[in-house]
Amino acid sequence: MRATGRVRPSKPVSAIAMIVGVCFVGIGVFVVVPQAGFFGIIWTLGAFLVTGYHAANIFSSHGVAHEVVDFDTSLPTQTGSSATAPPEQRLATLNGLKRQGLVN
Repeated sequence: MRATGRVRPSKPVSAIAMIVGVCFVGIGVFVVVPQAGFFGIIWTLGAFLVTGYHAANIFSSHGVAHEVVDFDTSLPTQTGSSATAPPEQRLATLNGLKRQGLVN
């Protein structure tokens, strides 16, 4: 069976990225905008968006996914005679392995 899941950065990663983003917004507002004009506005807007994205991942319960992944949730199939053996026989085999000291 296949399932689809959302992947997002962890809260510690988003916290670090948000702190760095706040620093870049400050640099944008106080340094880049006065010196570079339009480029400074683009810089600050980009830093603000990155900071907002990571803030949403920290402060909301679901966050913002940046990737959607398909998961295979089926159980692996067993091969060999033990897969079709009745439970009593499988337990007897395990008990024998335990007596031999191969499993504990």
